[in-house]
Amino acid sequence: MTSAPIPAEVFGALAGTRPTPSGTQALRAAVHARRMLLLKSLLVRVDRQRRLLEPAAHREFERAWALLAAAERTDPAAVREVLDYPMTGAWLAAALAAPQGAAFERHLAHLGGVAVAAAVRAGHPPAGTLAVPTGLLVLPGLGVLRCPSGRIRLSGGPGGARIADAGGRTEAVLPRPARRSAPGAAPQNGEGTGWSALRTLPGGTVRLDDLDPYRALPPGSVPGAPPAADRADSPWEAWAGRWRRARELLTAVDGRRAAETGALLRAVVPLAAAGPGATPMSATRRSAPGAALIQLPGTARELAESLVHETHHSKLAALDELVPLCAPGGSAVLRVGWRPDPRPVPAVLQGAYAHLALTDLWWRVRTGAGAAPAWRRRAGERFELFREEVGQALSLLLESDELTVAGREFVQGMERHHAGLGVAAQNVL
Repeated sequence: MTSAPIPAEVFGALAGTRPTPSGTQALRAAVHARRMLLLKSLLVRVDRQRRLLEPAAHREFERAWALLAAAERTDPAAVREVLDYPMTGAWLAAALAAPQGAAFERHLAHLGGVAVAAAVRAGHPPAGTLAVPTGLLVLPGLGVLRCPSGRIRLSGGPGGARIADAGGRTEAVLPRPARRSAPGAAPQNGEGTGWSALRTLPGGTVRLDDLDPYRALPPGSVPGAPPAADRADSPWEAWAGRWRRARELLTAVDGRRAAETGALLRAVVPLAAAGPGATPMSATRRSAPGAALIQLPGTARELAESLVHETHHSKLAALDELVPLCAPGGSAVLRVGWRPDPRPVPAVLQGAYAHLALTDLWWRVRTGAGAAPAWRRRAGERFELFREEVGQALSLLLESDELTVAGREFVQGMERHHAGLGVAAQNVL
């Protein structure tokens, strides 16, 4: 939880799922505040348990921390982009949950890649050496470099940063930014032997992240969830083409929704392909808001709907860190129309919020002139079904005693927006 305030009007707008610049700003601030809290918690744990760490692991941590601090002094906004990248959050959560010993030290070593990525984005010339015990240097939001020797040498100059395997077998040259990084700006890819850069999806800054080891769902966290796809199983042309078309479809029917998706999503993580006839699934990790884990759908329309759905899971995950909506320790389970299994109250709230946003989208597709006839027909069917199911879920949530005061206010705001859908187009902002 953070102590950052949120104005009532922003809170109300977020409850109605409708995008606003102030809502986007508040959610990005919430993500950053949470990230800083986790980073401080990691620093405190290392300090308190210093005697339990291998001396070499502690020395490497201090080197990486010094590089991160120097980069932050050079360009705080650029470093913030690296720290707020979704997979940095997943790493911090995994590191803080790891038991003391070798497992914790493996996670701790990842700070080196975070610090190097921050230095590159900030235009701070790195120097010295860092250990890479896994043999893979991961630069969040940038890419990965294979390091067979387990150690890298860092150097920099006017042209950018050079990262070389100490054994001389691989290297990456990453260009210095032309100017101070704007929030959300996609960095240049770089080049080199053994270097694999992340790719930016068309028309924005969202990365197709098929490289970061922290991108996958933890084993067993979502029953039946497919693993993250590797690069060889992430067809770039298919993803880029479907992404471009999905963004065009969203822009045509709801430009504000399209803009919000581009502003809040930082990465799309491809999941292993669904089997023949199976419905593609998508997911969002609470520790990594801003990353949508998606099986490539067969159509751009399905991808557009998945992006709206997962953006709202990210929004609620970020908001709940700012203003807790459910009391901890609840044990009640509720049945909702879109799931065959009973769900705990926080999961019902998450599902109702995402489906309310989809219901809003389908209303606009159904009543607007920017969608193809096939999508309008589908939207009409889905609107009627989910409007009823979301309404039932909201009623169940308001009967629950597991909502906080803010949570009850939030659900009431959701209910007000839900009541206006389908009444008259002009009543839906």
